[in-house]
Amino acid sequence: MTNNKDETIAAAIAVLRQNDRGHYTVPTHGLYPFQWNWDSCLSALGQSHYDEDRAWTEIETLFEHQWEDGMVPHIVFHEPDDGYFPGPDVWQTHRPVPTSGITQPAVAGFAIRRLYDRSPDKSKIATRATTLLSKVNRWHEWFYRCRDPKETGLVAIIHPWEAGRDNSVDWDVAFEEVPTEGVMPFTRRDTTHANPEHRPTQAQYERYIWLIQHFRNLGWDNTQLHDASPFQIVDPGFNGILLRSCSDIADLAAELGEQSISKSSAAIVEKGLDAMESLWSDEFNQYLCMDRRRSELIQSPSIAGLLAIFAYIRQDRGKCIAARISDLGTRATYLVPSHDPAAPEFDGSRYWRGPVWLIVNYMIADGLQRIKEHTTADAIVRSSLELIAHNGLAEYYDPHTGAGCGGAQFTWTAAMVLEFLQMQTPKTE
Repeated sequence: MTNNKDETIAAAIAVLRQNDRGHYTVPTHGLYPFQWNWDSCLSALGQSHYDEDRAWTEIETLFEHQWEDGMVPHIVFHEPDDGYFPGPDVWQTHRPVPTSGITQPAVAGFAIRRLYDRSPDKSKIATRATTLLSKVNRWHEWFYRCRDPKETGLVAIIHPWEAGRDNSVDWDVAFEEVPTEGVMPFTRRDTTHANPEHRPTQAQYERYIWLIQHFRNLGWDNTQLHDASPFQIVDPGFNGILLRSCSDIADLAAELGEQSISKSSAAIVEKGLDAMESLWSDEFNQYLCMDRRRSELIQSPSIAGLLAIFAYIRQDRGKCIAARISDLGTRATYLVPSHDPAAPEFDGSRYWRGPVWLIVNYMIADGLQRIKEHTTADAIVRSSLELIAHNGLAEYYDPHTGAGCGGAQFTWTAAMVLEFLQMQTPKTE
């Protein structure tokens, strides 16, 4: 790409428009031809810089496919496309418009609050915001009802795809509990669109599909799936995103006169932030994932424990995370690697086992700015923009070489360009 700001903005908007399907966007052509949950919400932030109405439509389209129990699925299959596996014929959720049967990080509440705050005329979008507020609140309530049945204050994911970090090192041990016997024969499509060396392994895919078949056999009944899953992971990044969204929804609901939603969301946040302390590791100076079935922390220093700063965590924990990121910077050319380069499992080009993801950089930088750790936040923003300038709008990047990996012309990476450039803009009092 280019270091020229205007040209960079134009290139980012061009990608967002290229992947726009009218009322939803696809992450990138070929590799991901449908609407993904957290992709859409983060992409809407980018759209808001040039088309506010289109940004709201993106999130509204996603929530049109909310399930009756409150869940918002991780994929909406708007149009047939056999270039992706697993498609609707595998999920078999029997929705009017086909969807997957699992969810993704609950970034929507944050996105809605940010869209509302930056709107030049809030009176024009207040009704849209209020309508979405109610739907997001139902989704948040679903999480704590169906994914935290013992009311611990923290929710669990029951499939790696729910975290968005499909092949993280965090799952390696727990994922061995997922069988592969009886997995349907299948042909992957992802490796025809991207370098197989950048993607999850075949063995991991077999376990992904086993879980889908298992949940499908239970009729996608979310009152059963948590306890029935052999994979139950409490992810601090996933919970951090959810708690941040709950915080933002609590504030927005108060502003829009929805006091009941505001009060219940605030109570969720208070309990959840207290519960997050059970995931803290003094040894690693960050949060860790917990295997709920084993009731033990997973000794894996991944990006999940740093992403928790996106929530309104304790300031002393945030300062520790800032120091941890600075330490990672001594072992990587570009911030923030998704796994510690010093760890033996690190792989700089294979999906979530080491590469840099700009959407995570954005959320971490946002959290750092909140606690006034500006030096570390600025380093992340600067590193992100360097990656884009030198290696284009890739899905993710090697933290050592900066090489773009995965899909190209990626929607949420383009959206983050516009967000990072705004984060660089000096704030006036």
